Amino acid sequence: GSDDIIAGNVSKYTVLPAGYCGQPKKGHLIFDSCFESGNLGRVDHITEFEYDLFIRPDTCNPRFRVWFNFTVENVKESQ
Repeated sequence: GSDDIIAGNVSKYTVLPAGYCGQPKKGHLIFDSCFESGNLGRVDHITEFEYDLFIRPDTCNPRFRVWFNFTVENVKESQ
């Protein structure tokens, strides 16, 4: 659930639709935040155009999430 503790950063995480088998295609997004200042903890696929992103709390103040830093690859045109 959304109350789960997010411990680490996603690292080259490919988001595939539920029930999809096989190699990722163009449009199956790849999220990464495994670099200095990256803070993306979890990604949930909702639809082709909608994702829920869970940002890890700030290091010095776990009550706040005032910035975000991650990359997205494998985007198709108009996505």
